Amino acid sequence: MAKRKTRKKVVKKNIARGVVYINATFNNTVVTVTDEMGNVIAWSSAGSLGFKGSKKSTPFAAQQAVEDAMTKAKEHGIKEVGIKVQGPGSGRDTAVKSIGAIEGIRVLFFKDITPLPHNGCRPPKRRRV
Repeated sequence: MAKRKTRKKVVKKNIARGVVYINATFNNTVVTVTDEMGNVIAWSSAGSLGFKGSKKSTPFAAQQAVEDAMTKAKEHGIKEVGIKVQGPGSGRDTAVKSIGAIEGIRVLFFKDITPLPHNGCRPPKRRRV
């Protein structure tokens, strides 16, 4: 007797306000949509959309990742979002602009949360030749 696979039912939440985290590295762009408490509602990345290699780090791939994550989040009722951007990647500006261009989404705030060292770790000792 074959065992049946049971699928977990996707529960549609009713969340009006959330936060969009954009992590833009040199190799990829990851977009995570959370509620105000930090619980993940939806996420997407350039790699998960099928972009491979150097195409993952492009602004176009970042824009596609944002649009994919926001359509998933809209199903849960997201209407107002804050944006938190992290990292030096090339897709960060395009990702922020594409959130503002989506209809039915109001941007409440924008914040850069890239970590900056306060003098950092100790540099390696001087090279002797």
